[in-house]
Amino acid sequence: MKDMTTAACREFVAVLASKEPAPGGGGAAALVGAIGTALGNMVGALTVGKKKYADVEDEIKALMLQCDQLQSELLDQVAADAEGFLPLAKAYGLPKDAPDRENILQEATVTACAVPMRIMELCCKSLDIIEIFAEKGSRLALSDAGCGAVIVKSALQAASLNVFINTRTLTDREVADELNERCLCMLAEYGEKADKIFQTIQTGFLAK
Repeated sequence: MKDMTTAACREFVAVLASKEPAPGGGGAAALVGAIGTALGNMVGALTVGKKKYADVEDEIKALMLQCDQLQSELLDQVAADAEGFLPLAKAYGLPKDAPDRENILQEATVTACAVPMRIMELCCKSLDIIEIFAEKGSRLALSDAGCGAVIVKSALQAASLNVFINTRTLTDREVADELNERCLCMLAEYGEKADKIFQTIQTGFLAK
């Protein structure tokens, strides 16, 4: 399976628009999350080395290292999402009367939820960092922090739908409810965090 993160942007988008099963929504969410995180990281890059921000330079540098790791992990999820979907695709292809088909299908469904859940967790970590960049980073790059926040939020929301579409088919409703609850908690807390970052920056720009 080709690593689509090494493809040109136009190729990635073209494959995304095709009948190919991957990348799909999960892979797109991972890529978008990495892009939003990188925008936050840009704020850090434009902050370090400036006398005005010398008192926060060490903190900013540490956050940039975390962003580097988050960007890499999010990009890794593009391929991981495609691989996580394969067992589910194979399970759906089993004959209706195949022995243990239901158990295989259920296990594959839980597996398919794992990567989008991880994408959501990484997006939450990213938003925690972007919040600090927006507060302490260069004022000249404030718009990039805001852009990063709303972009990562969209990745968080997109990834959640790739969980919900699978949990609805789980016969083990206890597992489904647990996964749904984890997603809903992240959406509530970090959706609000992203909105606050955006609104604070927007208000500051429009203030007279």
